[in-house]
Amino acid sequence: MIILLFLLVAPIAASTVKYLMGERSVDWQTADRSSAGLLPQPAEHPDALVRVFAARTVRWRGIFAVHSWIVVKARNAVSYTRYDYTAWGEPIRINGFAADGRWFGDIPKTIAAADGEVAERMIPKINAAVDGYQLRSYGDYRAWPGPNSNTFVTAVMSAVPELRATLPPTAVGKDFPYDGEMFGWTPSRTGIRLTLGGYLGLTVGWVEGVEINLLGAVFGLDLRQPAIKLPGLGRLGFGY
Repeated sequence: MIILLFLLVAPIAASTVKYLMGERSVDWQTADRSSAGLLPQPAEHPDALVRVFAARTVRWRGIFAVHSWIVVKARNAVSYTRYDYTAWGEPIRINGFAADGRWFGDIPKTIAAADGEVAERMIPKINAAVDGYQLRSYGDYRAWPGPNSNTFVTAVMSAVPELRATLPPTAVGKDFPYDGEMFGWTPSRTGIRLTLGGYLGLTVGWVEGVEINLLGAVFGLDLRQPAIKLPGLGRLGFGY
């Protein structure tokens, strides 16, 4: 129990210090939301493309969590399509922001990527998952323990397990049962997960690694891309 408390409190305390030192303490009204230059111009990239991005949430919530979203571009399309799930307006927001835009000043990280024919096969599944997402009504959004943006992205990623990716441990809400099931396969279909309403959970999978969810805070190990997963700080090791 002492070890678990240390693994929970110490990383969050370190993330709090980083926030207080000004790394992410920006005013949300004036924060930069312009393109971070992570995507090529559509005219210069005719192939199909799929990206999953994540960036720290605005203000003090960034101590704990990231906001994630999905970007797709069909072959020869002249623009990107960005899908977000937000607390304001219609929950599923389409092209509400620049496809690779900074999230209130924070430069996003690329969590998953696919291009060419592989991406082309994924896009219809992604679009169908977005259209079929059940928690899309006004009032459904909850920052904690979910459903939030990370719940939505996890649900969509589960429709394309061939993407072979998982959201970071700072994606609070990713363990919320988007399908209403307490026990089942991980989104990558390489393991199993148990979740109690997003408050408590255990995930074991080749892609996801071993993760323990305690009140939305996730810590664990990744053996595929060796790293320690910690709440607040995220991954320490290889990978994003």
